[in-house]
Amino acid sequence: MNNEYELLIGRIPVLECLRAKRRKALQLFLLDTGRGLEEIEAVAGHVPTRRISRHELDRLTDGATHQGVVLRAAPLHMHTLSDWLAKPLAKDAFVVILDCVEDPQNFGAIVRSAAACGASAIIFPKDRSAPISPTTIKSAAGAVDHIDMVLVPNIARAATELKKHDFWVAALMPDAPQVLWEANLQGRIALVVGNEGSGIRPLVQKQCDLTLRIPLTGAITSLNASVSTAIALAECVRQRYQSPPRA
Repeated sequence: MNNEYELLIGRIPVLECLRAKRRKALQLFLLDTGRGLEEIEAVAGHVPTRRISRHELDRLTDGATHQGVVLRAAPLHMHTLSDWLAKPLAKDAFVVILDCVEDPQNFGAIVRSAAACGASAIIFPKDRSAPISPTTIKSAAGAVDHIDMVLVPNIARAATELKKHDFWVAALMPDAPQVLWEANLQGRIALVVGNEGSGIRPLVQKQCDLTLRIPLTGAITSLNASVSTAIALAECVRQRYQSPPRA
């Protein structure tokens, strides 16, 4: 991506960026023959807007599926962990730690589920991680603009630091001894999700207070990272509706 701006491609990512107002919208491009774009234009307000041809949009996006809508916006802000932990955090805040999730669609789907469930942040490493690319943003359906993104150099050290701020760190692992909904997920929780192939790295596992599994009884014996995360996030939300926070 350009260091001065990012391209957001597609109607939902663009609309959510404009709604969130977390970063400056620089220029909106709309298909000159496009229909049904009134909501985007209304939310854009005074953002400079140009109607251009499909050929120009295709060239601008390198042929990506743009649905007649492209936005140039300031780069997404990446928090450091220390800066993020300095913010006021709820007693029952929960976050997702991505330990080397490399598939952009998985990454984006996890961000979307986390934002939808009210998670406070996505914490992910500088290396061996899917980039915040147009594909990731589109897979997240614009959710990257509604949740704090925290970029860290070392996941194991990040987990240790979170524990100093009263977070319990829970790893999602298919062979864990404890079933997800038997665990106490109230209070501050960090859910750790591993790499699509190799799972959670041993050094990160050592920093986890809990290891949890989702019991599967069908012929298919595994779930992909984004589906497992969505189930765990839903359990965090259920427990917060059901009971008061951990003392």
